[in-house]
Amino acid sequence: MDDAVNVLGLPLVACSFNPLTGFFRDGCCNTSPADSGRHTVCVQVTAQFLAFSIARGNDLTTPRPEYGFPGLTPGDRWCLCAARWVEALVEQMAPPILLAATHEDVLELVSLETLVEHALDRPGRP
Repeated sequence: MDDAVNVLGLPLVACSFNPLTGFFRDGCCNTSPADSGRHTVCVQVTAQFLAFSIARGNDLTTPRPEYGFPGLTPGDRWCLCAARWVEALVEQMAPPILLAATHEDVLELVSLETLVEHALDRPGRP
C-alpha cells in the first residue's frame, strides 16, 4: 500500500487520523480486492451529505464504539465508498473531496474533471 497513487498520479496522502478512517483504518483511502465497497474517496462531510447518507440507510453520525467508530460530524474527513459519492453527486449532495487523498481507483467511476470541480484542494480554489 505504500505505493498507492491518488487521482493526480502522485503518492496517496492521508485523509484523516481523527477520526481514523480508511478500509484498513490506516488514515488513508487505500484499497484492495477485499474492499468491496471501494472506500477510495476522501471527503469532508457536510450536514447535507450526512442527512443524505442516513436517508440511504447508512448512518455515519451515530457512534458505534464496538467498531471503534466515533460518529462523524460536519467538517470531518472520511474515506467514502466511491459508489456512494457518485450517488450523492447525481443527487447534488456530494461532499467536497481532497484530490491528494483520493485513490486513483475512483477514476474508473468518475472523471478527473468532475473530481476537480468538487475538490477542496484544487488549484485556485477560494
